[in-house]
Amino acid sequence: MRILFTICGRAGSKGIKNKNIRSFVGKPLPYYSVSAIDLFLKKTETEIDYDIVVNTDSMELMEMMEKNPLRKVEIIKRKPELCDDVTGKIEVIRDCFFQMKNRMGKGYDMVVDLDITSPLRTVDDIEKLIKKHLETNADVTTSVTIARRNPYFNQVKKTEHGFKRVVESDFTSRQQAPEVFDMNASLYAYSPEYLMTGKGVLDGYCECIEMKDTGVLDLDYEDDFALMEVIAGYLFETDESYREVKCNI
Repeated sequence: MRILFTICGRAGSKGIKNKNIRSFVGKPLPYYSVSAIDLFLKKTETEIDYDIVVNTDSMELMEMMEKNPLRKVEIIKRKPELCDDVTGKIEVIRDCFFQMKNRMGKGYDMVVDLDITSPLRTVDDIEKLIKKHLETNADVTTSVTIARRNPYFNQVKKTEHGFKRVVESDFTSRQQAPEVFDMNASLYAYSPEYLMTGKGVLDGYCECIEMKDTGVLDLDYEDDFALMEVIAGYLFETDESYREVKCNI
């Protein structure tokens, strides 16, 4: 099986300055993604032909990733037209796929993306993602967590006449409402054939795996980063599967 692992990150950040090259619990944030890939490959390397590519417009991130102590990575300098705020990440991943296919002279059976700002993932998370993607033959397989709020019951939206439920319903308890999940943006597996269609993440047949809900936060503000480090400290101390990713760096 041939897998292309992608790690994508733009220069700068509006909410958290230079978050993609920050230190996280004493280690460079992007190294956690490489470490998780490295540990996964150590368990399955004889079965997988792989490449790892970093797509960025940040010279600092390029230099950091080229010096990472774990695995050789290819570098793709992000095209200017893929650097704006409205460009979907799948478009960047699609560009990675086409460029790496031409650069390496080979095809891939799967493209697996690891988000830089989700350092708290385990080898088991990656294994589950790839297994589910292969078993279901999905177009896209992504990671989710059980939502703490439900749009059928206790989420509201602002309207011209006050606030109303996001989804109109007669449910009187959360247990009655359909189970919903948050996409945590940590892991994605794509079928190359689907990437070539140019469609969006949820426009095809999508499957999901569940991850620990406290392991991923949206890093939009400095407080988010500080809280994530507190959570990481606890998980590194109490859970070997998280700790091994940090200790491997």
